[in-house]
Amino acid sequence: MENKPDDRRDNVDRIQHNINNNIENIGHAEEMIEKTDDEKMKKTLIEKNKRRKESLNAMRTEIKDEAIDKRNGYN
Repeated sequence: MENKPDDRRDNVDRIQHNINNNIENIGHAEEMIEKTDDEKMKKTLIEKNKRRKESLNAMRTEIKDEAIDKRNGYN
């Protein structure tokens, strides 16, 4: 069984999709934080959003690198 060759052509689109989902999830969590009186839930959501924002920074760096590689033909 052969390994599939590395196909990076859709990486930019995939990463952008993940960025969009992350931003949407942050927004939903912020709405829940505003609506809930459960302090434990608020804390959990705040911590999740902190990790999501850190992840966004990493994905934004990755998408820049992938876009450059895509423009350069993945050489």
